[in-house]
Amino acid sequence: MELVLATRNPHKLREFAGLLAPLRVLPLPDGVELPPETGDTFAENAVDKARAVADVTGMTAIADDSGIAAAALGGRPGVRSARYAGENATDEENLDKLLREVPGDDRRVAYVCALAFAEPHGLVHLVEGRCEGTLAAEPRGDGGFGYDPAFLPVDRDDGRTMAELTPEEKDAISHRGRAARAFLAWLEEHRA
Repeated sequence: MELVLATRNPHKLREFAGLLAPLRVLPLPDGVELPPETGDTFAENAVDKARAVADVTGMTAIADDSGIAAAALGGRPGVRSARYAGENATDEENLDKLLREVPGDDRRVAYVCALAFAEPHGLVHLVEGRCEGTLAAEPRGDGGFGYDPAFLPVDRDDGRTMAELTPEEKDAISHRGRAARAFLAWLEEHRA
């Protein structure tokens, strides 16, 4: 089965291609416009993107919307994770802002991923994955992307950030890994 991934983010394309194997994850065709992420939730944004791409391309599509939610900030940056420090902010600028704003007495964070599947003008299905963690005092590691250098997953007790884990270790516990496995389980059941 082939799925078009509704993103221009090469990190996500690479990550989902591995997570969803043996399915074939295709890049978004040139010229296809993604709808703006105007939803209040990850789920709304993921469904909007998957539905739009499936309808425009005529191909089955998947889309995720994901980010980090800090308990002390009432769930922010949430759906604004990619634009937390501004519309064209870099990963480093977004992470620096989060590190400055999260207080030292409550460093709890969670990665959240909503993954939507859409057939052209038809079925839409949504799954979600979460990874709980705490925010490190400063970034460490050069793997991953986004907030990974400061995300300490509670599923590991060795003190490594997501950016210090191997890709296989990260995939086993990440929000995207969990969402991908939930999607594959649903797809296997749905196809039966």
